[in-house]
Amino acid sequence: MMKCNLCKTGIVLSALTGLALPTTALADFVADGKVKLDLKNFYLTRSYDTAADDVGSWSQAADLQYSSGYTDTRIQVGLDASSQLAYIISADGDDGSVPIHADGEAPDTYGRSGATFKAKYSKTELTVGDHRPHLPIAWDDTSRQLDTIYEGAMLQSKEIDGLALTAGRYWEVVTRESSDKEGMSIFRGNDDKRSDGLDFLGASYDVNKALNVTYFLGTLNDYYKQQYAGLTYKTRLGDVGSRTDVRLFRVSDDGEARNGEYDTQAFGVRESLSMGNHAVMINYQKMNNDKFFPTLNGYIPQPYLVQWSNLAFVRPDEKSLGLVYMYNAKDTLPGLKIFARMIKGTDIDVGGLTDENETEKNLYVTYSLQQGSLKGLTFDVRGNFIDRSFTSGYDEYRVTTTYTVNF
Repeated sequence: MMKCNLCKTGIVLSALTGLALPTTALADFVADGKVKLDLKNFYLTRSYDTAADDVGSWSQAADLQYSSGYTDTRIQVGLDASSQLAYIISADGDDGSVPIHADGEAPDTYGRSGATFKAKYSKTELTVGDHRPHLPIAWDDTSRQLDTIYEGAMLQSKEIDGLALTAGRYWEVVTRESSDKEGMSIFRGNDDKRSDGLDFLGASYDVNKALNVTYFLGTLNDYYKQQYAGLTYKTRLGDVGSRTDVRLFRVSDDGEARNGEYDTQAFGVRESLSMGNHAVMINYQKMNNDKFFPTLNGYIPQPYLVQWSNLAFVRPDEKSLGLVYMYNAKDTLPGLKIFARMIKGTDIDVGGLTDENETEKNLYVTYSLQQGSLKGLTFDVRGNFIDRSFTSGYDEYRVTTTYTVNF
């Protein structure tokens, strides 16, 4: 099913139409427009250690995106639009990838459409409508079939060199396993009442070429306030590049506290070293909380946590250590990349148990065609292997094929 949710942006778009801009002002709006079609075939199968039934799905999707240029006016305006549609080839159980009806069955198709009005003056831009953000307090989930879409308004400004300012509100979201936009709440939380919006503001400042500091505040009204502070330091010694990331989240409850009180901290540090085609990362994360670190409904990712993965390692009082190895075979087989990771979480308090543990191992192999008529066609094969002391583990395999057509 396809649903177009433009009611909140309609007023703005109507105002834009009413400007009756001259043809000369619209020239760049049309000439600089871009259209692309993302095609994605996604297969997932998950097998649990216990007698639980295996789950999985296989689907094909198309994501058509149009991005206009800007009018040649003092305040430049533009309009973006997108339409996503997925055809479900098969679905066995609920693997969190596609919509599942109350009867346990998946629809044949699902999709969503939307638009974004944009207005720019100098280096400041206002966008109203659909967003696919990469922010510390909201993230676009591309891990399954269709992308997460947030509907709202966002203001971004880069008037001062090195300083990026962001503020806005998202009032609805459509998750990876839905067609419809809905109010926001907390995954595994109280869905009876939805928040009226996620308000946010933040700043990212490049102190110099090596050092960046970032701060964001996000408030999911009547659920939580979330503060994020991050520091990134990059340097190079000969052929070895080094990057240090230090990240801290602080979560407290807000308003009616519809999911109970929060007094949660998440500290993470990542050290990355790269040389030639090789890179390694060591990640450490410490949770100081009496319940899960909150994520938005639909299990929208929070990759600013250094251990974000299938498990995420966000259980009460969990400590985790991760090791990552990455290889880019650009000198021997261009287009081939390998990613291997192991994360061990310990000291978990869950279900009345203490000192529990969990382990996740990942192996990803990606290959992109480098030439020919299908240049850019990408094959991605992933194996995720989960072991937990307090409940069932599982083995999961994903195969994704992606291709982009630019018009």
